[in-house]
Amino acid sequence: MMRLRLLAPTLIAAALTACMTVGLDYKRPPVETPGQWPGASATEALSSTWWKAYGDPVLDQMIDEALLHNLDLRGAIARVDEARAALGIARADQYPGVSANASASRNRISQQSTLTIPPGVNPEYSDYRATLSASYEIDFWGKYRRATEAARAELLGSQFNREAVRLALIADVAKGYFSLRALDAQVAITRRTISTRQASTALQRMRFEGGVASDFELRQVEAETAQAQALLPAIEQQLAAQETALGVLLGRSARAIFVQPVERGAAMDALITPPPVPSGLPSEMLERRPDLRQAEQNLAAANARIGQAKAAYYPSISLTGFFGGESAMLSNLFNAQARVWQFAGSAAQTVFDAGRTGSQVGVAEARQQQALAQYQSAIQNAFKDALDALVAQRKAREVMEAEQMRIDALQAFMQLAQLRYDNGIASLLDVLIAERALLDAQLNRVEAQRAQLAATTNLFKALGGGWDGLPDSDKSAKN
Repeated sequence: MMRLRLLAPTLIAAALTACMTVGLDYKRPPVETPGQWPGASATEALSSTWWKAYGDPVLDQMIDEALLHNLDLRGAIARVDEARAALGIARADQYPGVSANASASRNRISQQSTLTIPPGVNPEYSDYRATLSASYEIDFWGKYRRATEAARAELLGSQFNREAVRLALIADVAKGYFSLRALDAQVAITRRTISTRQASTALQRMRFEGGVASDFELRQVEAETAQAQALLPAIEQQLAAQETALGVLLGRSARAIFVQPVERGAAMDALITPPPVPSGLPSEMLERRPDLRQAEQNLAAANARIGQAKAAYYPSISLTGFFGGESAMLSNLFNAQARVWQFAGSAAQTVFDAGRTGSQVGVAEARQQQALAQYQSAIQNAFKDALDALVAQRKAREVMEAEQMRIDALQAFMQLAQLRYDNGIASLLDVLIAERALLDAQLNRVEAQRAQLAATTNLFKALGGGWDGLPDSDKSAKN
């Protein structure tokens, strides 16, 4: 009966903790958004493997390799593990702490001290003690529940950050691969042009030696050949730099970056340009973009920290106790007569702390306002990114079409110039001008195709890619 009376206050306190929590619960701030994306077409939802729409298995393999070995992504995964461990620490504070204690000592009492012992009593004695101790701070005001709430939000935020890093990595690998294939195509075009001009130079030299062509015409052809040859080293340098950049993105070792070649797949013309990216309400985009969800979780965590700080205004109520045995002989340690126990409760209330608690609340509130501003800024930037990407995709397609029309016109122009030159109507300079313009147009067309593919990738990224939300393996953070 005595034990029931001792436990009753604890049970009542535990029941009260379920309904007393300091601070406001988190609510998503209202956001003013447009109703529909301008200029977007309605299609099915994005695939979670959106990069496969480009139709290049080598690109798919590169992305798989990067997801396994990229160091930035590994760091993001480690931050998730850190946040999960921090949540475990916060949860542990909500439960009693129990410890086992054991001690053994041999002691002697002074026979010359103020408190003397009776004659015949041995001043030496042994003491053995074994107890289970427990301590528990009752979470009346929700201090530890708010801390757990904040830690849980921070864990979710770190998981969303991991997904944001993953999405950015996939986009960077895709755009890096497109740049690589574009430079490959430009190298091939330049080399073909050099080979053609070298053949033209040899022909002009024969015509010059035969007295048919002038020295002026020969030097013109030689200059054009040298001009094409001067383009090649710069493009090859960019190609080498792009290969090493891709090696770093793929997470390859320093040795592998030097000795392992970057595999090539489909040529630029064989890469598939995906259809227009789906539209959808802005709210759908907000749910899809991991960086926005990370910003919102940071805001939720900061909101919970305010309640945690305000709980310091209220008394701290703790329960402590121990149960065990104490005896002068080890063999009697667990006898009923050697039993010792204690149950105690205590309350502590800060009376004066020179404004420390108020300042801590002020810090928490200021950080919540910072998180709110960052969340609102993230929303603004998300809509900006998506709108810019939509425009860039559309304009890149227009540039690509214009460059193709330019190439078609220049090919016809070069054929006519060559025909007029062969018939003595036009000069060799007209032919060289047409060849130079065609080379520039071909290089620009490759760049326009790369820009179109990159713009599509940027739009996938701006809309959150095909990211499906919180993985099932991470939903345990909500429990």
